[in-house]
Amino acid sequence: MTTDRVEKLLEDIRLLDEERFELVQTLRKLVLGLDASVSEEVKYGGILFSAGKPFCGIFSYAKHVSLEFSEGASLPDEHKAFEGEGKLRRHIKLAAAQDIAAKHLPAYLASAFQAATKS
Repeated sequence: MTTDRVEKLLEDIRLLDEERFELVQTLRKLVLGLDASVSEEVKYGGILFSAGKPFCGIFSYAKHVSLEFSEGASLPDEHKAFEGEGKLRRHIKLAAAQDIAAKHLPAYLASAFQAATKS
């Protein structure tokens, strides 16, 4: 369920850049389509997604959108798309919608979701 805070953030992104807004919306649909249990909330200036626990987030910047993975350091990176060297997090930068397929985002999202829902 989309909250008023999510709607407000999306509208702010749309006002700044329609193309980035469309990219964020496409990413949201991918994440929310993983499972009915996935929830979203505005946190840390972006949209954070949880399924039992937080597993990824979408953040819009001036020149790109970043898909952040809460425990990306422990996820497989067979396509070498992850950026970052923190103890836990990794991210994938996207400049256009074509990057979703080119950087294999559905596979990374499925992996992050599975890791978040394992107990």
